[in-house]
Amino acid sequence: MDFNVKRLAADAGTFLSRAVQFTEEKLGQAEKTELDAHLENLLSRAECTKQWTERIMKQTEVLLQPNPNVRIEEFLYEKLDKKVPTRMNNHELLGQSMIDSGNEFGPGTAYGNALIKCGETQKQVGSAEREFIQSSANNFLTPFRNFLEGDFKTILKERKLLQNKRLDLDAAKTRLKKARVADARALVSMHFILLLGVFQAEQDLRITQSEFDRQAEITRLLLEGVSSTHAHHLRCLNDFVEAQTTYYAQCYQYMVDLQKQLGSFPSTFTSNNNQSSVSGGASVSVPTIPVSASLPAAPGRASSAFNELRSTSGSRKARVLYDYDAAGSSELSLLADEVILVNSVPGMDSDWLMGERGNQKGKVPITYLELLN
Repeated sequence: MDFNVKRLAADAGTFLSRAVQFTEEKLGQAEKTELDAHLENLLSRAECTKQWTERIMKQTEVLLQPNPNVRIEEFLYEKLDKKVPTRMNNHELLGQSMIDSGNEFGPGTAYGNALIKCGETQKQVGSAEREFIQSSANNFLTPFRNFLEGDFKTILKERKLLQNKRLDLDAAKTRLKKARVADARALVSMHFILLLGVFQAEQDLRITQSEFDRQAEITRLLLEGVSSTHAHHLRCLNDFVEAQTTYYAQCYQYMVDLQKQLGSFPSTFTSNNNQSSVSGGASVSVPTIPVSASLPAAPGRASSAFNELRSTSGSRKARVLYDYDAAGSSELSLLADEVILVNSVPGMDSDWLMGERGNQKGKVPITYLELLN
């Protein structure tokens, strides 16, 4: 018990002495041993790596989970070492709503069927997003977090020890300097006693210098390991980009497939969609709208029939699927359900054909057309 009290008192005294010495250094009232330039550069690079790793992690977490409340909840579950409850993401929630509404309107109707198809695709996108988030968390965020909570904490610990060893070294230098000054001013009768003090101070200086050099080497080796950390983080960055590429490619393919499915719908709704609404006793006819007309036209979806047309020099009849306003004098405006002649012109963009309506000619987009037999 006595030993512990004495040790505690000694530690407290050492801590206080170091605090006073550190303050005097800041005020320029005490000498300070400077670290070599290489070690200072390594320390600066490690601190810079830590700061940017934290910022990249934070922004990546925001990207993967934009909802701050959910992020806090997931953080608490992680700290409590509990499994995060599985929840549907936004795409999956939207998809389920579309499917439920499609079933309510009737899978046999054009609108109901379209809603179900859109809902299924949204759920596929949601599943791809879940895989992307999981992959990014395992292969990108976890290594970054391991560096901050493991390697960098070790670096901080050793850097603090190095700081203490440097303070001890400077304190030993100060004691030796004072002992030599006192010895030079002492009377002959006191010279031997003070000479012993100088010898003890020199011995303390050698010990503290050795401990400082050893700790500086340990710290240097750890800091040089940050280069390996950069190489590891580079591999993690490649994994993150690969996961993004896969995710976006999957989403694009899902939407292209969905667009093709919706584009294959008939241009008019089935009879059970041709309903009338009554307002003030008057029956108002609800116009029929092609399902595909609600979607933006996507160039580049030429069918094999269009490919055959391009390989011949003749003209074919084509029915216009929906209205198109010409963007310039070289284009031809179209009206839904009209029939025009189209032919391929050498050198023309593959997403366009030359259209003819009487004496009018102009380019027309193939995604607005349906070739007739």
